[in-house]
Amino acid sequence: MFEGQPKGLYALALANTGERFGYYTMLAIFTLFIQAKFGYTAAEASSIYAGFLAFVYFTPLIGGILADHMGYGKMVTTGIIIMFFGYFMLAIPTDTETGKWMMFGSLALIACGTGLFKGNLQVMVGNLYDAPQYRNKRDTAFSIFYMAINVGALFAPTAATKMTDYMLGKAGLYYDSKIPALAHQFLNHTITADNTTELSALQAAQHFAGDTATFCQTYIAELSKAYNYGFGIACISLIVSILIYYGFRSTFKSADVNAKQAKAAHIVEEELSPKETRQRIVALLLVFAVVLFFWMAFHQNGLTLTFFARDYTQHSATGLNRIGFDVWNLVLIVIGIYSAFSIFQSKTGKAKIISGTVLTAALVLLVVKYMATDNFVPILPQIFQQFNPFFVVALTPVSLAIFTSLAKKGKEPSAPRKIGYGMLVAACGFILMTVASLALPSPTAIAEHPLADTSLVSPDWLISTYLVLTFAELLLSPMGISFVSKVAPPKYKGMMMGGWFVATAIGNYMVAIPGHLWGSLPLWIVWSLLIVCCLVSALFIFSIMKKLEKVS
Repeated sequence: MFEGQPKGLYALALANTGERFGYYTMLAIFTLFIQAKFGYTAAEASSIYAGFLAFVYFTPLIGGILADHMGYGKMVTTGIIIMFFGYFMLAIPTDTETGKWMMFGSLALIACGTGLFKGNLQVMVGNLYDAPQYRNKRDTAFSIFYMAINVGALFAPTAATKMTDYMLGKAGLYYDSKIPALAHQFLNHTITADNTTELSALQAAQHFAGDTATFCQTYIAELSKAYNYGFGIACISLIVSILIYYGFRSTFKSADVNAKQAKAAHIVEEELSPKETRQRIVALLLVFAVVLFFWMAFHQNGLTLTFFARDYTQHSATGLNRIGFDVWNLVLIVIGIYSAFSIFQSKTGKAKIISGTVLTAALVLLVVKYMATDNFVPILPQIFQQFNPFFVVALTPVSLAIFTSLAKKGKEPSAPRKIGYGMLVAACGFILMTVASLALPSPTAIAEHPLADTSLVSPDWLISTYLVLTFAELLLSPMGISFVSKVAPPKYKGMMMGGWFVATAIGNYMVAIPGHLWGSLPLWIVWSLLIVCCLVSALFIFSIMKKLEKVS
């Protein structure tokens, strides 16, 4: 898996890990923040969230075009600086009115900075594998790179949660998912008699001695401030990212060359006829058309799946489930998986003994930590978002082992075929959510009468959904990026990688569609829309498979 890869891959991957840690820390709590601070409805929060995601993934097209003319490294550096100021603005506690302007301004800066940074960093990764000795390692490299992204994302929800708990604790409060919505209803004079009683009970549980209006204002202000400080974590992560990028720049300097710079330096690049160029661009556009529906479904993790975690899922974990809600337990599991693979892949007895020792130590620590865990572990809604990156990191060696074995037999599916399979698997993930939601009331119904704790569903439904969606993601996302870097004409590498992100942007904007349906409709209808979109996309990509495989 790691053998024979250029050193530049690890430097670029780690630089991206730092940036993604900050981004996913922010994303884990963003919709919760804007609903808590500003009282936005689910539909309004959906529009803002989807618009931001669309902007984040559209700007790499502009960043790629600029990099094709000015250089990839310059755009990456500029992007990090712009992102830093965006997160810094988002981290400043403000009043409600000023906060709205600050929030939208910071989102614009984060999106623009990401557009300059993200796609161009991935182009440089692809450029490392244009060398003949590395060409056959491209798909594996992007799987490793994608795994590194998810290492950052794995710790993000926990970082946001710890900061939320710490800041609320300083104010003598603790997190309760029901309070923000009820507090806004009370302050807006739209609260029902039943909900007034519920709010009074929640106030008493927080041991707040003042009147209800003061409690509502205080809780919203303190929770919003806790989220602000959570956003500040991203600033620190970007500093780490830029230090890694410049500290190890010598390992990937050869990849920081666009077509214009290569021509000036007399570096020979692949020459394509106008017909071949056109065929490749058409193939890429067809793939872009398919993946936008995947991102529409997948990025429900920060929207409707987070709403489901907050409003319909049990607020504490018991039994074996407790393991998954401590990020360090997940790290130990990852270490155990990689150690087990190392035992079978190591070529010397000494290496096998070391790997076996590490595996044993990880399992012992996991058991010890489990035995010391409280019987009931509280769950905040955003913490579920750590399961997807955990599964990516844990399952990447499994996926690579499977495809390496198939490749040796000459049976490995092509990148476009993997994308098609990914769409089918994604549909299965939302079938699970449909089954989980059949007996649940609509979001509008629970806004008036929140579900009793005894009616909340098991966390297993969301965890299982994230597992299935991760299988889909591993088939689709790293393979899609690898396909673009491989097929894109040399003159348009930056623009075509930007095109991948534009498709992602459109898909992310479409994320709002289920969010707008999150109201009076039964939940199973919301999930069924996503199932249909994934199945139709899979049928389409399999219908054009010959055309795609011809250019790849």
